[in-house]
Amino acid sequence: MPVKQLPPRSRLRWPGPVTMRRTIQGAFALFCLYAGLHFAQYVAWITGRTDAFVPKPPSVEGFLPISALMAAKRFVLTGLWDAIHPAGLTLFLAFLGMALLFRKGFCGYICPVGFASSCVERLGRRLQWSREISPRTAALLAAPKYIILAGFVWFICISMPLSGIEQFLAAPYNLVADAKMLHFFMAPSVTTLTVLAALVVLSLFIRNAWCRFLCPYGALLGIIALLSPTAIHRSEEPCCRCGLCRAACPSGIAVDCKERVNSPECMGCTACIAACPVEGCLEVRSAGRRIPVWSIAAGTVLTLLAAYAWAVASGHWQADLPLDMLKRVHRMLL
Repeated sequence: MPVKQLPPRSRLRWPGPVTMRRTIQGAFALFCLYAGLHFAQYVAWITGRTDAFVPKPPSVEGFLPISALMAAKRFVLTGLWDAIHPAGLTLFLAFLGMALLFRKGFCGYICPVGFASSCVERLGRRLQWSREISPRTAALLAAPKYIILAGFVWFICISMPLSGIEQFLAAPYNLVADAKMLHFFMAPSVTTLTVLAALVVLSLFIRNAWCRFLCPYGALLGIIALLSPTAIHRSEEPCCRCGLCRAACPSGIAVDCKERVNSPECMGCTACIAACPVEGCLEVRSAGRRIPVWSIAAGTVLTLLAAYAWAVASGHWQADLPLDMLKRVHRMLL
């Protein structure tokens, strides 16, 4: 596999856009930890391990993309919102909207897994272990996430009937799916830890390996982002072809060879613009007009906040389910 050593970050120029991205990522990562702690306390209460009641933070439903995909299909066919995990459907549609408007903004600014992957990637650069792989190799390695995505789309969106989706959404398992997810994170198996360790090691050598090659959620958002009016544009005349934009890109996109970066791997992080030494060579455009570099970050965050505000105001955020019933189901299945 042809490789060449990447320049360490100290040789690149990293002004405001990168700092802004790290700040936003870090803030959402801290929020996820905060929500996770409260959710663990809620699960402890609802399963009878403590008498101290803590309300469930609905935001944890964002970690249930399969249930949300089923709920989205049901909503399209019937107009009915998911009553079991309403916040999950709200967040799922918000993330799709972000991709349509602002590239893969969810992956670049919000996803906590993306934040962890970014931290490992930076460590790999500092250790000078990170290597750049050829575009052909990257395309081959990205095949698994599209195959996994195609399986989910075929099974849920095409072959699964509405009656089957409604049965799943109303099933006791779906009621406790978020609690089972918590158990997965808090008590991982040896196999899970081994896979995670392998991904960390791989990401030290190949930047953002999980996001680029294995994440089906990112694959879905990347496909939708191909329709986005927002993209990085490169002006041919001032470009000095130094390659710093390609080296800075977390997804390894050959920015210096494109006039419009419309790759499904583009997260809109604008690291390429931050690294470019030529003023005006790279810029963000939407619908043919130049917009500020920070627009993708701001648009991503505002889209999420707007979806949250709408869901709270319209009653599509918090599930209205009897606590006694939830207690019985959780104590029976957990």
